[in-house]
Parts: sequence; structure tokens; C-alpha cells
Amino acid sequence: MGLIRLIVLGFIGLSVIYFAISIFSRSIRREKLEKEWDANPPEGGDAAARDVYIKEGMAEYEGGFRKKMIMLVYVIPPIFVAVILYLTNTQ
Repeated sequence: MGLIRLIVLGFIGLSVIYFAISIFSRSIRREKLEKEWDANPPEGGDAAARDVYIKEGMAEYEGGFRKKMIMLVYVIPPIFVAVILYLTNTQ
């Protein structure tokens, strides 16, 4: 029963961490796109063009490598816990 509780609470905790990191990473990427546009706007670039640029950049981010790396939040901590449990129980 204790193992099931550990798994459920661990999954909930990792989900909270995942969503926090994901939101933070998205906001950093959006801010970077906004700064890129503001630093070097194309001629005739209006607010609508800026919004399109940011939306395209965010769509590219969603399919990118960084988004997939954040999923390691679900992989690495359980591996560490499993190794610690294994080492604790074998000695």
C-alpha cells in the first residue's frame, strides 16, 4: 500500500513540477520572441504582423526539442528513487 501511495503522490508532485516548468519555459520563449521583434522589426510591421510572428514562433516551440526535454521530469526522478530503493534494500 505504501508503494502505491508513493507512486500516486509522486506522479501528482511531478505533474505540478512539469506544469510549472512548462509555463515558465513558454513565458521565457514568448518574451524572447517579443524582444527579437522589438529589436529588429521589419518595415511595415504592425501589431498584427507581430502577433503572427509570435504565434508562429510559439508553434515552432511546441514541436521543438526543449518541450520534449521537459518531459524528462517524469523519467529522471523515478529512476533516482528506484536506484535509491534498490541500493537501500540490497545492503
